[in-house]
Amino acid sequence: MSDIKIVTAAMLVIGDEILSGRTKDKNIGFVADYLTGMGIDLNEVRIVADEKHAIIEAVNALRRSYDYVFTTGGIGPTHDDITAESIAEAFGVPCEPHPKAMQEMAQYYASRDMEFTKARQRMARTPRGAELIDNPISKAPGIRIENVHIMAGVPQIMQAMMDAIAPTLEGGQKILSQTVDCPYGEGTVGGPLGEIQDKHPNTMIGSYPRYENGNYSTQIVVRGRDQNAVALAIKDVKIMLKDVML
Repeated sequence: MSDIKIVTAAMLVIGDEILSGRTKDKNIGFVADYLTGMGIDLNEVRIVADEKHAIIEAVNALRRSYDYVFTTGGIGPTHDDITAESIAEAFGVPCEPHPKAMQEMAQYYASRDMEFTKARQRMARTPRGAELIDNPISKAPGIRIENVHIMAGVPQIMQAMMDAIAPTLEGGQKILSQTVDCPYGEGTVGGPLGEIQDKHPNTMIGSYPRYENGNYSTQIVVRGRDQNAVALAIKDVKIMLKDVML
């Protein structure tokens, strides 16, 4: 297992509207699926308000602990969109208009016969030294600085930004997954499953209860990066289920 490459990530969701419940987050699941497909483990998700100190504290903690950090929200044109300036402060650099972003956005609004207002110009600010993440939908870019990727909160735009940065991300070995349907509730198989997990430390065994038509059952999922290790654990799970039937 020592030669298996593991790449880790964290996600920081920024916005008072998420914490208040007014806006339902649709980005966490998308990013989790996207990264899993690339062999990148999303190990932590935090949600913070539009408060500078909270953003700074979270970004600094996450970027030092994981290979990649992905933030969503707070890069729009309004006064409470403070993600870019907060992350600039976290890195100890100024937040300033990016020449390329200013040019592309000015052209975009001119083509739509719209004024490139001071508010809209806020979306062209980046931490000094940062790179732009392409936004083919509304041109207001995302931002990459070191291992932190700063993206929009609007799901359609965020997803386009993920597609833009995907070629720059280095994935690890993908996690394999196998599922066994168990006709018993967790209370029946929980103990034996714990013993199987101890026997197979290179796997992750999860149990997910279901209740249908008055009956309890469990879906058992075995995950791991080593195909042989997963197969051996699955074999023991099936043996355990046969023993329970006796």
